[in-house]
Amino acid sequence: MCLEWHSAFFQQILAMCKWYVSLLNDYVESEFFLIDGDSLFITCISEQTLLPGQNLHFFYLVERFLLDLSNKGAKYVIVFFKDAEHAYFRHPTLLSLRTALILHLQHNTDAVIHTEFSNFLEEKWQSFLQESYPYFIIISDDGLTKLQTSFLNLFIIHALSKRINVVLTSGQESDFIRVYGYHIHGMYKHKDFFSKHRKEIQCVFQTLVKDLQESSTAALLSLSGHSSVKDMEKEVCETLSQFKHIWAEISDVRHIVCIVSCALGLRMYSRLQKKHQSREITPEEAEDLIRMYCLSVVFLFHLPLSQRARVRSISYHWSKPTFTFIQMHKGCEFFLLKHLTTEKLWKVDFTHLPDLSDDLLWKNVAYYYEVENEQGLNLDMGEKIKREYEYLWSIISKLAGKDDDGKSLPLRRTSISFLEKRASPTKESKNIPKLGLIPMTSMVVDEFAGDILSSLPFLKSDDSAVTSLIKQKEFDEIRHWHSGKLLSDDYDRTKSSSQDPWALRSNQKLQSFLRFYGSSLEGNISKTIVTQLDTPKKAYSDMKNSKKIHERKEQKQWDALSIEKLIHENFNLGIRKLEDFLKKCQSNSVKCTAEMAGLNTCFEVWIEQCKDQGKRLKDINAAVEVMRRIHSLLEKYKDLMEKTDYQKIVRCLRYFGFDNLACTLESSQIPEDDRKEKKAKISNYAVGMGAARFQLQYMGHCLLREERTDRDPRIQHFIPDTWQRDLLDIVDNNESAVIVAPTSSGKTYASYYCMEKILKESNEGVVVYVAPTKALVNQVWATVYNRFNKTLPDGMVVCGVFTRDYRHDALNCQVLVTVPQCLEILLLSPHRQQWAKRIRYVIFDEVHCLGGEIGAEVWEHLLVMIRCPFLALSATISNPKHLTEWLQSVKRYWQHVESVREESLRSSTTTKKGTKTQKNIKTVNKSYKVKLVLYGERYNDLEKYVCSLEDNDFKIHHYHPCAALTVDHIDKYGFPSDMAFSPRESILLYDSMVQVWENWPRADELDPEKFTHFKNKIVITKADARKYEEELKEELKNWIVHDNRMKANRVLKLLKPQPSYCSEKDMKDNFPCFVEKLRQMDKLPALFFLGMKITSSKTDKMILEEAEHGSLMEKLGKITEIPPDCTYANSQAVDTEILQKVIDRVKFMKTNTTLKTLALRGIGYHHASVAQRGRQLVEMLFRMGFIQVVTATGTLALGINMPCKSVVFTQNSVYLDALNYRQMSGRAGRRGQDLLGNVFFYDIPLPKVDKLIKSNVPQLRGQFPLNISLALRLMLLAAKADDKEDAKAKVYYMVVGYQCSINTRSSHSLLNCNTMGFAGLVTHLHYHEPSNLVLVSFLVKGLFHKLCQPRKDSKTFSKEVMEQLVLVLANLFGRRYIPASVIKSKQKFYQSKVFLEDLPEDFAVALHEYNNKIEENFGHFLLIISKMADMKQEYQLPLSRTGNEECNDSKLVSHLMSCNEGRTAVSPFACLSGNVDSDLLHAETVNSVILRTVGITAGNIPVLCAKKFDNRRRRMPLNAYALDFYKHGSLTAMAQDNGIHEGEAYLLLKDFSLTIKAISVSLSELCDDDEDNVVQAFSQLSDSYWEKLQKV
Repeated sequence: MCLEWHSAFFQQILAMCKWYVSLLNDYVESEFFLIDGDSLFITCISEQTLLPGQNLHFFYLVERFLLDLSNKGAKYVIVFFKDAEHAYFRHPTLLSLRTALILHLQHNTDAVIHTEFSNFLEEKWQSFLQESYPYFIIISDDGLTKLQTSFLNLFIIHALSKRINVVLTSGQESDFIRVYGYHIHGMYKHKDFFSKHRKEIQCVFQTLVKDLQESSTAALLSLSGHSSVKDMEKEVCETLSQFKHIWAEISDVRHIVCIVSCALGLRMYSRLQKKHQSREITPEEAEDLIRMYCLSVVFLFHLPLSQRARVRSISYHWSKPTFTFIQMHKGCEFFLLKHLTTEKLWKVDFTHLPDLSDDLLWKNVAYYYEVENEQGLNLDMGEKIKREYEYLWSIISKLAGKDDDGKSLPLRRTSISFLEKRASPTKESKNIPKLGLIPMTSMVVDEFAGDILSSLPFLKSDDSAVTSLIKQKEFDEIRHWHSGKLLSDDYDRTKSSSQDPWALRSNQKLQSFLRFYGSSLEGNISKTIVTQLDTPKKAYSDMKNSKKIHERKEQKQWDALSIEKLIHENFNLGIRKLEDFLKKCQSNSVKCTAEMAGLNTCFEVWIEQCKDQGKRLKDINAAVEVMRRIHSLLEKYKDLMEKTDYQKIVRCLRYFGFDNLACTLESSQIPEDDRKEKKAKISNYAVGMGAARFQLQYMGHCLLREERTDRDPRIQHFIPDTWQRDLLDIVDNNESAVIVAPTSSGKTYASYYCMEKILKESNEGVVVYVAPTKALVNQVWATVYNRFNKTLPDGMVVCGVFTRDYRHDALNCQVLVTVPQCLEILLLSPHRQQWAKRIRYVIFDEVHCLGGEIGAEVWEHLLVMIRCPFLALSATISNPKHLTEWLQSVKRYWQHVESVREESLRSSTTTKKGTKTQKNIKTVNKSYKVKLVLYGERYNDLEKYVCSLEDNDFKIHHYHPCAALTVDHIDKYGFPSDMAFSPRESILLYDSMVQVWENWPRADELDPEKFTHFKNKIVITKADARKYEEELKEELKNWIVHDNRMKANRVLKLLKPQPSYCSEKDMKDNFPCFVEKLRQMDKLPALFFLGMKITSSKTDKMILEEAEHGSLMEKLGKITEIPPDCTYANSQAVDTEILQKVIDRVKFMKTNTTLKTLALRGIGYHHASVAQRGRQLVEMLFRMGFIQVVTATGTLALGINMPCKSVVFTQNSVYLDALNYRQMSGRAGRRGQDLLGNVFFYDIPLPKVDKLIKSNVPQLRGQFPLNISLALRLMLLAAKADDKEDAKAKVYYMVVGYQCSINTRSSHSLLNCNTMGFAGLVTHLHYHEPSNLVLVSFLVKGLFHKLCQPRKDSKTFSKEVMEQLVLVLANLFGRRYIPASVIKSKQKFYQSKVFLEDLPEDFAVALHEYNNKIEENFGHFLLIISKMADMKQEYQLPLSRTGNEECNDSKLVSHLMSCNEGRTAVSPFACLSGNVDSDLLHAETVNSVILRTVGITAGNIPVLCAKKFDNRRRRMPLNAYALDFYKHGSLTAMAQDNGIHEGEAYLLLKDFSLTIKAISVSLSELCDDDEDNVVQAFSQLSDSYWEKLQKV
C-alpha cells in the first residue's frame, strides 16, 4: 500500500512533464549536472543491441554516452548510492558488472564518481546538494524490477522537493551538437508535498530498502552457502591473501579476478555439493566449466578487438544448471571486486577491468569442446596461449585446494552438456542489397565527387527507375508556396506600381503608420538621401551668426524654466527637468550657467535639510546632485568658469567635510573668509564619510564615463565613441565585421550608417538586414522608413520586407528587412541570382542565433553563401575570435572564386568596344577582410535584487555579484569575464573583506580614501572605479591562492542574501503587490519576464484588479474617469491625440477590450499569441512612457527596442538560461534616461540566480547538417540557375562545408532526388525532413486520391474525410512525442484525445515500404562510408583506450574468430554482441552499432518511425494537438489536455497550417487539372484550418 501511495503522486508529476528541451543550453566550465549511476547502468544494459554477458560492449556503450556529453561541453558528476546495490543481488551477473563499472569509471577515466552516499535521504547527501546545487539530475523513471522502479521514483520526488530539476533517461536523444531530454521542473509544491509527507516517505523508503536488503542478500547467500555476508567477505579476503603470497608480482585486475573468483567458486561449490547432494552439476563438471572459462580469459589477454570482432555467433545458451553455477561464480566476482575497492596496500592495475570476461567467447569454447571436438575436430590452441592457461589453472587449483597437481589438460573430463539449443527470438537476417545509382548530369557533382562516383554502380538507361523519371513534370521555381503568388514582384519600372485607389490608400496608411511607429523608436530624424553622383552644392551659411542666435534662444528657454523654484518645491521633478534641459541644450555657456544654478540650488536644499535635521531625515540625494554638478563643471566647462564659481565649489566641498578635495584647488581661488571659518561651524553639514567612499557608494551610477568630445562629420545626432568610429571606418572600406557589444551600447547604429552609404551610392545597390524574429523585422522596417527618404524611379522603394507569411516590395527595394529562412529562399532560388548580385551589404542582427536550437543551420548557410561584405551583430557571443576566423576563411574562398572568375574572363575574351556601362553606379572597392570589434563596457551599471515575501510584505535583498561565486570556482576559473560591479558593490566587497580579516595587510592600501586612483581626487571617473574593482578582485583571488580560503569563503557568504521562501501560489497571488512596491521605490517602467513560452494576460488582469481594490475603496472618482491612484499610466508622457491614434490601431482586434483597458491603466502584455498590432501598441506606448508595466515572454529577448528602468524575472523556466538572461536583463537601464539598471529575481531559486550570474553564454558551435532536402535544393539551384558559375560556387562551398556530403549526395540519387516531379514540394518543406519525403511517397502511390473522395454531386469533402486527412498530416508534420510514463498516469482529458492514433492501414503499409527502401539505400551508403572510419580509434574504448597484438599461432583462435563477412561497417564492440552490417538496415539501432568516427547518426537517415520507443522499449505516443485542435478549435484545451501552453500551441498550429498551405499550393502548381480531388481537398483543408486558427 505504501508503494501505491507514492506511485499515485509520482504519476501526477509525470503527467506534467511536457518539456522536451536541449539540456546543454548554458553549459560552461563552472556548470555541472548529476547522473544517477544506476540510471546510466539501466539505460546501457537495456540497449537492444547488447547481448547479456558481453561486458566490453556494455562498457563501450557507457563510455560512448559519456564521451558524447563531454564533447558537447557538459560537466557532470556520477553518483552511485550504496543502498541501490541491493536491487541487483538477485542477479549476480548485473551486480558484478555494476561494481566493475564503478571501479572502471573511478580508475580509468576522468569522470567524477561519488559512492560515499548510502541514499538520497541521508544528511551527507542533503549537504552535498546544498553546496553544489546541480542544474539537474538525470534519472530513469523505470527500473529493472518493481522495487528498483519505486526506489528511482522516490529519488525523483526527493530531487524535485529540493527544487532541483530532473531529466528522464526515457526518450533522451543526441545529435551532432545537442542532447535532448524530457525535463521535469522542480517547484515549491514538490517541496511542500515532501515536507508534509516526510515521515510517510521515510517510512516507505525504509521499508523498501529493508525489503531489498533482506530478499536480495538471502538470494545471494543461498548461492554461496554462507550464513552471512561477513563470512563471505572474510573468505574472499583470505583467498586473496593466499593469492598474493603465491603470485605477489601480478597486478593486472583481469588475472586477479579470474584466478581468485574461479578458486572461490570451485571451493564454495564443492562445499555446497557435500551439504546438498541434489546439485545438478558435479564438482568435476564445474571444474570443466571453469577450465573453459580460464581458456576464454587467456584468449582475452592475447586477442585484439580486431580479431574478437570476428567471433562466431552461435544459437546455443547455457543450460539451467550451468547458468546457476555461473551466477554463483559471478557472486564471487562481485565480492572480490568490492574488496578491491577498499584495497590500498596492493597497487592493482585496473586497465582491463571492462574486459574481465566474454560470455559469447566462453560459449564458443564450450561449443568447440562439447560438439566440434567430439566430432573429431582437434585444433592446436598455440604454445603461448597454452603456457599461460596452464600456469593460470595451476594457481587456481592450489587456491581451490585441489589434489590433481594442477593438471590443466585435457579441458573436458566429463560428458555433460553445458549448452542447449533453445528457441529464442532472432533478428531477421537480411543482407544489404547492392543498389545502383540513377545517372544524372551535374557539373558540380562530377567535379566534387567524380572520383568516388566512378567506382560506384549505375543503373542502365532502360531501367524502370530511370524511365519513370522521364514521365514526371519538370519542376521550376516560379511561385511562392505560402501565398500562392509569383515569388517575383516584376514591377514595370516605367509605370506606377498600382492605380487602384483602394490599394493606394492602404499603402499610404501603411507608410504613415511606419513613420509613426519609427518615430516612437528614435524620434523624428528623417533624412532625405541623394545619390552622391547627383549631390547638389551646399549653400553657404554664416555658421557663426547662427550659433549666436541659437545660444540666445537657449538662454531665454533657460530663464523661462525657473528650475531653482521647481527644485525647492519638488526636488526629484526639478532635477529631471534640469537633466532634460541639459540633454537638449547645445550651447556650452548656457549649460555652464544651468549647472551652476543647479549646484547652488541643490546646496541650498542640503543646508536646509541639515538645519532641520531633528525634524526630518536628510535626503542624501541633494548632496549627490551637488557633487554631480561639481563633476560636470570641472570636467566639461572649466574654461567657462569664473573665480566665484570655484569659490562656490570649494565652499560646498568644505561643508561636506571634503577638506582634502578643497585643498586641491588653487589657494588663490579659496576665499580668505572660508579659510578662517571654523570647522565646528560647518560640521553639521558634513555627509559623514570620506569623499572617495561617498562618490563610490552614492554616486556610482552617475560617475563620468570616458566619452569623446570631438564630433564625427559622418554622424549628426550624437558624438560616437572610438569603437563606433571604427565601425564606420569598416563600412566606409567595404569590409566585414563581427561586432560584439552589450545591449543598448549603440552597435546597431553602424547598420543604419551602412544603409545610408548604399542608398547614396546608387539606385541599384541593396542592403539586406537579417533579423531572427518577425517582431524585430517590423521594428527595423519602421525605423528605416522613419530615417530615410529618397526619390527613386517608379516601381522602386527604399525599404521592403519579407517574412514567411508576409512580403511587401521584397525585390524592388534598396533595403530589404527579412528573416534568415526567407533570405535563404532568395539566395537558393535559381531565378533570383540577378537580384542577389545587387546585394552590397548584409547585416546579421543577433547573430548568436547561429548557435540556437531551431533554424540555426540557416544562419550558417547564409554566412557561407553571401559574396558581399557583412556586419554580424550580437551582445552574447563567448567565442567571437573563433567565429571571426571561420568567417575569414569563408571570405578567402570567395576571394579565390572571384580571382579565378576574373582571370577566366580576361583570358577568354576581351571587352568589346562600345559596351555600354550602367550610369549612376559608383565603383565599389571589394574587400575580403573580416574584422572583430569588441566592446565590453555597459554604459549603465546593473544591480541585482532578490525578492522574498515576509509577513505579507516584500523584502528586497541586494544581490552582490560575488554571491554567485564559490571559492572553488574562483580558484579554478577566476571571475567571469563579464561580471562587473557597480562602484557601490566594490565598496561592499571591501567592507566585507575588512570585516572578515581584521589584520588584513592591504586594508589600508585599498581603503577608498587612500587608493592610488582616488586619493584627493575631486572627480572620480567610471574608469577609476573599474580599476578599484579589478584590484579588489585580484586581492580576493590572492587570498585563495595564499591559503586564506576560509576567509575568502566567509567574505562570499557575507555578501550572499538570505531571502525566505514561500509557495509559488503565494508569490503569484501577491504579484500585484510587488508591482506596487516597485512603483513606490520609483523602479518603473519595468518589464516582467514570465519565462519563454507562456501567455501573460492573466497576470496583467491580477495587477489591474489589485490596483482597483487598493484605491477605489478609498477614493470615489468620476465614473467616466480613471482615478490617478488606480493606474500605472503616465498621462503626461503622451497627449490625447497620439494616444487615441495608437489605440485606434487595435479597434478591430478580438482582444481589443482587454488590451485597451489594460493599456489605459498603464499595463501591457507582449507574447507570441498577441496579434502584431497589439504588440506594436504595447511597444509604442511603453517607449513613449505611457505604459509602465509590461509582462512579456521571450518575444522581447531578441533585439526589440523596449528599454526600461527595471527588468523582473518572475518565473523559473527551463528556457531561462545564461543567454536569455543576458538578453533580457540588457533591457534594464535606458541610456540617456537611467544611469542605473535594476534586475529583480522574483520567485527564482537562489541557486538558479547564482548560475545565471556566473555562467558564460554558450560557445557557438558549427552545425551544418547537409540533409537530403538541402542537397536537392542545391541541385535545383545548380540545374536551373540563371548564372551557372555563381550557382556552382555556392553549391560547391555549401557541400565542402560538410565533410560527409560526398556520400550523402550519392544516397540522394538512390532516392530519385533530382529536379523532377515533386522536387519542388520536397524543397518547399525542407524543414520537415523526412516527413516531406514520406508525403511524396504517399502521393506517388495514389493514397491521397483514394482518401480524398468528395461528396456526391459536390466538390466539397465530408468532415470525416477532412479529419482523416488531418490525421495523416499530423502523423507526418505534427510529431511531438509524449513520455512513455505519461500513459500510466491515467490523466483525465476533457476536450482532446491527446494520444494520436496510428496512420490508416494503407498509409502505414506504404510508410513501412518507404522505410524499408530508405534503410536499404542507407545501409548500402553506410557500407561505402565505413571506409572513411578511423579504425585505430574504433578499436579503442572512447574514454579508456586499450589494445593487444594479433595472435597468429593459434589454429583454435582462427577457428573461433572465423566470421569475416558482414562486419565491416559496424563497431567492433557491437560485433561482440553478434551485431552485423545488416543491423544498419534498422534506423532505431544505427546509433548503437555504427562506426562512431564516420560522423553519421540515425538523424541523417530520412526514415519516419511509425512507432517510437524509449530505451526501456516502452511506446512513446505522439501528441494529437493538431488533430484535436481541428476538431474542437480551442487553445485552452491545448493547455488543459495536451499539455502545451497556449502561446506555444498557437505557434505550433500556425506552423502546421502553413505547412498545409505549402502542400496545397505546390500540388496546384504540379497538377494540370485544377479540379483534381487531392488538390481540392488540400485547398479546402488549408482554408478551413486557417479559418479555425484565426478565430482564436
